[in-house]
Amino acid sequence: MRQLSIDIETYSSIDLKLGVYRYVDAPDFQILLFAYAFDDEPVELIDLACGEELPAEVMQALTDKTVLKKAYNAQFERVCIGKYLGMQLDVRQWWCTMAHAAQLGLPGRLGDIAALLKLEQQKDKAGTLLINYFSKPCKPTKSNGERTRNYPYHDMDKWDLFCSYCKQDVETERAIGKYLEQFPPLPNELFIYREDQRINDRGIRIDMDLVDAVLEYNDTHAADLLDQSAEITGLANANSRDQLLSWIQAQGVDIPDIRKETLETLLDTEIPDPVRTVINNRLETGKASVKKYQMLKDATAADGRIHGTLQYYGANRTGRWAGRLVQVQNLTKNYLPEIDAVRTLVKRKDFETLEILYPSMSDIFSQLVRTAFTAKEGYTFAIADYSAIEARVIAWLAGEDWVSEVFKHDGDIYKQTASKMFGISIDQIDKPLRQRGKVSTLALGYQGGTGALIAMGALKMGVPEEDLPKLVKAWRKANPHIVKLWRDVEDRVHSCLQNRSEVNLHHGVRFKYDKGYLFIQLPCGRRLAYLQPQITEDGKIQYQGMEQGKRVWGIKDTYGGKLVENIVQAIARDCLAEAMLKVAAAGYDICFHIHDELIVEVPKQDADQHLAVIRKLMGSKLAWAPDLYLTAAGYTSDYYLKD
Repeated sequence: MRQLSIDIETYSSIDLKLGVYRYVDAPDFQILLFAYAFDDEPVELIDLACGEELPAEVMQALTDKTVLKKAYNAQFERVCIGKYLGMQLDVRQWWCTMAHAAQLGLPGRLGDIAALLKLEQQKDKAGTLLINYFSKPCKPTKSNGERTRNYPYHDMDKWDLFCSYCKQDVETERAIGKYLEQFPPLPNELFIYREDQRINDRGIRIDMDLVDAVLEYNDTHAADLLDQSAEITGLANANSRDQLLSWIQAQGVDIPDIRKETLETLLDTEIPDPVRTVINNRLETGKASVKKYQMLKDATAADGRIHGTLQYYGANRTGRWAGRLVQVQNLTKNYLPEIDAVRTLVKRKDFETLEILYPSMSDIFSQLVRTAFTAKEGYTFAIADYSAIEARVIAWLAGEDWVSEVFKHDGDIYKQTASKMFGISIDQIDKPLRQRGKVSTLALGYQGGTGALIAMGALKMGVPEEDLPKLVKAWRKANPHIVKLWRDVEDRVHSCLQNRSEVNLHHGVRFKYDKGYLFIQLPCGRRLAYLQPQITEDGKIQYQGMEQGKRVWGIKDTYGGKLVENIVQAIARDCLAEAMLKVAAAGYDICFHIHDELIVEVPKQDADQHLAVIRKLMGSKLAWAPDLYLTAAGYTSDYYLKD
C-alpha cells in the first residue's frame, strides 16, 4: 500500500489545550503549511498561507482508500485536514506513529523519541518559538502596531525557518516510522485504534444549562470569598500566592508554601481562626470540580458535544486509555439519592434552596460533574461495566480456582475472601470483616503490604494500624497461587534477560528479549514492551521508561508484583477493547469508556433490551481466554452517573 506522510502547521484563535475538535471550530482556523512525502520520495511543502494550493495528487490521496495516511498524532492532522476539506476523513485510512510508538513504551513527544533512538533526522528544537509566533494570537503592542496575529510578511526570515521546520517534522516522523516497522502492531490493534478514533469523533453531548448554572454560582461565590479574605488580610490581592503566603507567615504560622496539600495539612493543626477562614476560602475557590465545569464549557464544540476525551494507549505500560480535557477517569462518584431533584434545582439556579438543604455546595457540584454528560434527544445511556475484572483476571491467570468459582456462582468475593482469611464460615462475616476482605482484595493482589492497605483506605475504614500486617499475612495465605505468580513472573523475567531466550508462563503469556526490549506477550497476542531491560548486580529488574504523570524519562525499577499488575491490567484492557469492537459491530454508538465501563447511546425505546444485548456482548467468551469468566452489570440513564 502506498503511504503518504503528513505534517501540518496551523493557526487558530482557540487554544489547542481545549482539544483539536474545538480548535478547528474557530472561524479563523487555517492550515498554514502542508508538508508531505509519498513513500520514500523527497518531502514537499505547500505554503497555503501564501496562496499555494494542494496538488491534485495529494487531494486525491487524502480520500483514496488505497493510500495509507500517516502522521505523528494523526488525530490532529486528520481532524484539521477534514475541516479544511469540509468533510470527515475515514479513520480506516490513517495510522498514528505516536500511537505505534506508545506500544513500545517510548516517550510521547516526537523530539524525545528521535533523541532517544539517536535518529539522524532530529526534530528542530526551534519549532516551539516559531509555533508561538505564527500559530497563536499575539499580544497587541505599540511596537507591533497593535496587531493580534503574526502573518508571514511580518518576518519572512522566521517564516522560511517555519517552512523548514514543517518539512523536518515529516523527515523525523518518517524515520521513526521506519524504526517502528520492525515491531508491527497486531491487526486487531488497528481495529481498536480506529474504533477509539470514532468514539472521539462522536463525542458526548454536554448539558450546558447545568454547566452554566454551576459556573455562574461559582463566579459569585468565589468573588464573595475573595472579598472576605481581602477584608480579613487587608491585602491588595488576596488571591496572590506570594502576598497570601507572607500574610499567613506574619500571623505566626510556619508554612513553606500554599499548595493545596500544604493548606489541607495545616487545617488539621492549631491555627488562628482568621488564618483558618482564609485558607478555607482559598481551598474552596480552587475546587477541581469547578475547573472541570470550566473545561466542559470551553472545550465543548459547536455541535454541543465534547470530543477527544480519550487517548489511545495513554498508559504505555499497559495500553489502557488515558483521559484528556475533563479526565473522565477521575470523576467524583454520585451518592446523592435525590440527584435528579438536585440537578433540577441547580439548572433553575435555585441556589438559596440548595444552600439551606446541603452544607457544601462544592460537594454537590463535584457529584454533578458526571451528570453533565447527557445522551442526545430520543436516546439514553446504557452504562455497563465489568464486575471486579482485575480480581477475576488475576485469579484466572494465577490458577486461584476458589476465587474464580466465587465469580462463576455470582458470590460475594469480599465475604468469601474474609471467610478464607479468618477461617470462619461466610455466615459469620459481618460488615467490618467484609470491609477487611474488601480492602485486602483491592490492595494486596500486586505484592503490596501495609502501605498498600493504607493507600486503599484501610485506616479510614476503621482497621487499626497494628492489624495491617496480620491482614497481609492472612490474605497471602488465602491466595497462595497469586503469591506464587509474583515469584514465577519475576523468575521468568530473570531467566529471559540473563539467557536472552524466550520463556513461557501459561495462558499464552511469554517473555522474550528482542532488539533491546523485554516483551511480555499477553494471551491475546499483544505485547508489553520494556526498553533496555537489565538485571543489576543485586538482582533488580530495570528498564528505561516514562514516569506516568510526571513526564520524567529515566531508569525504572520493577519486580514480580508490579509486572503482574502490568499484565493483569493489560489483560483487563484487552477485555474491554474486545467488548468495544463487539458492541460497535452490533451497531451501537459508544460515547466514551472508563477503565472497565462502556457508556453507550441507545434509543430510549427498548433501552433495557439494548442494555441486555450490550451486557451479553461484554460477558461473551474471548477466543484467547475461553475459560475467563466475565460478567457485566449495568443500568440506563439519561445522564452519566455511577450507580
